[in-house]
This record gives sequence, C-alpha cells and structure tokens, in this order.
Amino acid sequence: MLDKKSGYRKNFSLIVTFIVLTSILFILSLFLAFSFSKKSIEGAFVSEKVNILEQTIKPYNDFFQNKMPEVSYYNGFLDSATASKFVDTIVLNYPFVSKVTFYDSEVKNIAVKDGMNVGHLSFGPKSIYQFGKGILKDSIKLFSETDRRGFKVGDDFNGMAYKLVIFVDQLDTSKVPSQEELFTNFSVIKSNKITYLNIPRREDLKVYKQMIDKRLNTSSVYQQDMLVFQLDAYKLKILNARPLLYQNIAVKPLTYDPIDLSDEKMRTEIALPGAFSDFKLYFTSSKSYIKKEIFFYFLPIASVLLLVYGVLLLVGFLIFRNLNINRKMFKLQYDFVNNLTHEFKTPVSVIKIAGNNIKSAQSLTEKELKLYGRILDEEADKLNGLMNKLLAFTQIENKAIKLNREEVNIKDFIESTIESHTLKHPNFEITSEISGFKTFITDPVLLGSLFDNLAENAYKYSPPAQKKLHISAKLIKGVLVFRFADKGIGIPDNELNNIFKKFFRIQNQYNQNGSVGLGLAFCKELVNFMQGEITVKSKINKGTEFKIVLPYNN
Repeated sequence: MLDKKSGYRKNFSLIVTFIVLTSILFILSLFLAFSFSKKSIEGAFVSEKVNILEQTIKPYNDFFQNKMPEVSYYNGFLDSATASKFVDTIVLNYPFVSKVTFYDSEVKNIAVKDGMNVGHLSFGPKSIYQFGKGILKDSIKLFSETDRRGFKVGDDFNGMAYKLVIFVDQLDTSKVPSQEELFTNFSVIKSNKITYLNIPRREDLKVYKQMIDKRLNTSSVYQQDMLVFQLDAYKLKILNARPLLYQNIAVKPLTYDPIDLSDEKMRTEIALPGAFSDFKLYFTSSKSYIKKEIFFYFLPIASVLLLVYGVLLLVGFLIFRNLNINRKMFKLQYDFVNNLTHEFKTPVSVIKIAGNNIKSAQSLTEKELKLYGRILDEEADKLNGLMNKLLAFTQIENKAIKLNREEVNIKDFIESTIESHTLKHPNFEITSEISGFKTFITDPVLLGSLFDNLAENAYKYSPPAQKKLHISAKLIKGVLVFRFADKGIGIPDNELNNIFKKFFRIQNQYNQNGSVGLGLAFCKELVNFMQGEITVKSKINKGTEFKIVLPYNN
C-alpha cells in the first residue's frame, strides 16, 4: 500500500509539474500572441492607408488617364452640344469634377486679340462655354468673337497657349514624339484644376512649326479644343476597405492640424496626388475601437494556442492514466503471481508432507493408507482444478474453444450443483426455484463452471451463520434469467465496476490469501462466450445477487 501511494504521488507530482509548465507556456504564448497582434494592427494602421488611397484615387486616375484624353479623339471639332454631352458623362461618373470650361479655339494665320500671336501663328478662342454642377442639357456661353461681354481670357488659356508655342518651337519634326511627351505638354495640372488641350495630329504640328518660323503663310484654319476641369477634393468617394481598422477617414487640407491631440486616438495621414496635392486623407481611430480589430486578429491565434494547450493536457492526462494503469497492472500481476504461488504451494506442501510420511514409515496400516491416499487425491484434484481454470480462461478469452451444445434438464442440473456443493460444504444451505421451462440447449461444462464459481463465491464471502444461496431460473420474454442471491458480506458500491476485471481482489477479511482474482473475470468471459450478459447488485452486510441472462435455445 505504501508503494501504491508513493507511486501515485510521484505520478501525480509529475503531471502537476507538466500542467503547471504547460500552463505557464500557454499564458506566455497568449501574451506574446497578443503583443504580436497589437503590433501587427498598429503597423497595419500606418501601412494600410496606401491601399485606401489607391482605392479612393482610382476614379481620379481613370478620369485622368482614360476619360480626359478622349477630347483628342474629336481632333478639335467639338461644339457646345457635343461638349455638353461629353461633360455630362464625366460629371455623372466622376462626381469630384465640379465645373468644366470649354474653349472652342482656332489656330490660324490672322492675328487675334484674345490669345497668342507668334510669327505667323495665332492661337485664340472662338467661343467659351461653361458647364456647372449636375447634368446640364444646355451650356452657358461666356465668350464669343462677336459677343465678348467684357470677358477676358484668363491664365488657363494663356498658360496652355504658351506651352503649345514652346513645344512646337522646340519640336524636332524628323522624330515622332511619344504619347507621354505629348500628354505632358498638352495638359497642365494645378491645385483643383486640370487644363487639357486636344493633341494635334503630327501633320498639324509640322504646319504650326512652319507658321511660327514664318516659313508658311496660309489661309487655313485649324481647330483646337481646350477644356479646364475644376475639381473638388471633398467630393472624392472614400472607400474604406478596413472599416474595423479605420474609424473615420476624411479629406483635409495639407495644413490641417487637429485641435484634439489626446492620446486616446491614433492618427495617420497620406497626401493625395495630382490635382488634389493640396489635400490629404486623414485617418483617425480611438484606441478602444482599434482594440476590437486587435482582438479580431488575436482570437484565431488564441484558438490555435488553446487547441494545442488542450492537446498537451490530454496527452498529459493519457500519460498519467497509462502510468497508473501500468502500475496497477504490475501490482495485479504481482499479486496474481503471489496468490498463484500460494495456491500451488499449499497442495504441493501437503503432498510433500504426505509423501515424506509414507516414505519414512516402516509400515502403514490400512487406515493410514486410505488417509494418505485421500489426501494425495484431494490435493492433486486442487492442482488439477486450478490448472484447468487457468487453461479454460485463456482458451475462452482467445476464442480457442467451441460450444458443445447439448440439451440440459435445468432441474437435474441445478440439483446436481446443489448436491455437489452441500456435500463439499455441509453448512452451505442452497435453495432453488425454476419456472417457465424444463430443458434448453447449451454447453453443460461451461454452464457448470459458471454455476460452480458463483456458488463457491457465495460460500466463501458469507459469514459462518449466513452461508445461504438461492438459485432461480426463469424464462422471461424469450430469454433465460438466472439469479444467484446470497446473504454474504456484500460488495462496496465503488468496487462494483471492478469485480469482473482480471486479477482484481477486494481487500476484506475473507480474501487475504488463496485467491488469484480470476473467478468473476472467468464468469464474465464465460457469459460473453455464451452470448449472454451478467450483472450484479449488492448491499453491504445484506448480500449480493448476480443476474445472468442467456439466450433460450430449445
């Protein structure tokens, strides 16, 4: 018992140490995972703004790179109606375009008042139209050569005219200018404004250069269209692809400086490109809001760690259980060997003594011969019975034998059992009750072993004055039910689940020696082999009842 307790304590200490170390590692892993999640989200708060900027500015890039160059497809032949329709599609698809001014211009050899005159080249507006917010069916005419109404051509036109003259003057007509070079020289990007002049054909550029160099004096007129797009940065649609990360995103001037600078908020910003370069995207989130995203990021990691922790605990529990099972099995096997040795030692010693007495005696009377013969015969029977039980148990457990089915008269069978045990134990009172059937098909040898084991247990574990057993055999609902009820010492409730285990012995005054712990395990294997079921119920100092249910074969 001391070894049992110390082995248990040793195993228990090991598993407690394992659990403590695993728990510390789990808590440390959670802490590191949370720190990693926090740093990752805080890093993402700074880095993800680039993706938000790209998504937000995508319509502007599409307008600048794809839609605006469509002006050149008209080769300068836009009129107010066509320009109005063109602007309608722009305002509809690009809400950040608030106003468009359309310059219906000409390049000719006649000097113009409102425009630029260089050499024989004159560039000036024929008429100017303005398109406001919303989709307008009609344009507002601001200027025409016949109706000036005090309107003056502003810096937008003059700046673009200057770029046109410089570009044409420096143009190498023997080379083909690249599209990027043309696009750069025929557009002007300012804050909230883009000016775009339709790109002339290469042949027209050559004529323009000859006109500037005064090498050509022609009466031809060349059409040029110029549009000035007024942009409103506040009309940009902000696409927040990380709503759990950024609580608020707004367009702010570059010079914007928030009044609230408390540590309760996280802030970052990124400048807008192109015509919106005077503005920035301003990102703010409260720290409590960011914590939600941190936990959202942390929870899957924590779940994996918890799963690993659970697996480790399960492994620890299984190791602990196996250690205890192995320890118990070793103890049971050790007890089994000791008890088996004792079982063999007793009859062997008796045989040895009887043999020595016979050997040393010079002469034996008839009475002594019968006595020693009976002793040798009984002890040999004990050894033979013990070996047969071990052999039968092994054969049944390994399914190495077959049922020898014979018809059994249940009344004769039970009376034979009663007669055998009362002859062996005269103080053993056995009664029986049979109802519902007379014969059935079974293996009489195996059934006899089952009855003998249960009867022997009833006698062995009963006080001297209570050595009683009642055997009942009944046919109930198509099955045979056998009950063995004694008036013995009973079995504790906490041991009921163990009594059918191999090598298990209940520690009591009737079971200190002489038991291998195979009797009830043998009964269990017998009943299972006969395709039946055995159960037990017991009360301390009241008695025990074994119930066996077998199939009825007749």
